Amino acid sequence: MERYSRIINKNKREIVLLRAFPCAWGKCTFCDYIADNGKNEAEMVRQNREVLSNVTGEFQVLEAINSGSCFELPKETLADIRNVVKDKGIERLIFESHWIYRKRLQEMRDYFGIPVTYKIGVETFDNDFREKVLNKHADFETPQEVAALFDSICLMVGIQGQTKEMIRNDISILKKYFKHGTVNVYNNNSTPIKRDEELVRWFMDEYRWLLDDPEVEVLYEITDFGVG
Repeated sequence: MERYSRIINKNKREIVLLRAFPCAWGKCTFCDYIADNGKNEAEMVRQNREVLSNVTGEFQVLEAINSGSCFELPKETLADIRNVVKDKGIERLIFESHWIYRKRLQEMRDYFGIPVTYKIGVETFDNDFREKVLNKHADFETPQEVAALFDSICLMVGIQGQTKEMIRNDISILKKYFKHGTVNVYNNNSTPIKRDEELVRWFMDEYRWLLDDPEVEVLYEITDFGVG
C-alpha cells in the first residue's frame, strides 16, 4: 500500500493516504475502499504520522485523503497535519468530504487557518442512478447546491447501467459549475457493481480531450495518483 506520492502533471501537489475511523455512511454499493478504516486510534495515529513525515512542502499544496471524509480522521492526526502545514510552509490543503458533512466545512478552514479545497464524490448528477443504484446518500437535487459548498467534484464513469447521456450531462455540469474535477473510470472490485467495458472505451475516445484539460484529472486506474 503506497501512502505518499507527488503529483507533478496537473495541479502539482503532494498527496497522502491516511487512515481514519469508519466512514459515517459506509453503504455505497460500489465501494470496498472502506476496508482501510480502523478503530485502533493509537495505531492509526502512529501510521499517519509516519506517512506525513514524507511531506516536504515542495509545492506548498498538500492533499490528504482517507477512506471516507476528512472529518473521520483522528484528532491527533489533524493536529499532526496542522504541524506539517506550519513546518513545511503549506499554503493550501485539499480534503474530501461526504455530503452529510456539508454544514461543517468551515470547521477545517478555521482549524488550519489556510485555504481548504473540498472535493466531494458526486459520482453522477443523475439522481436516480446515484441514489437507487450507487446508494450514495447525497440528496442534493441540482449542481448549484453542490457548487455552493464544494470546490471540486469526483465523477465515476463506466458502470453497468450508466448511459452515454448520463456521462455527457455529468461532464457538461463539471465544466459549467466547477473549477476542478476528477473523473474516475470504474474498476471492478469485490462489490456487485460491475464495469461496462464498452462504455469505458467510448468514454476514453469521446473525452480524450479531458486528458489535456488542466483542471480535470482522469484516473483510469485507482492508483493513478500514486497512492492506494
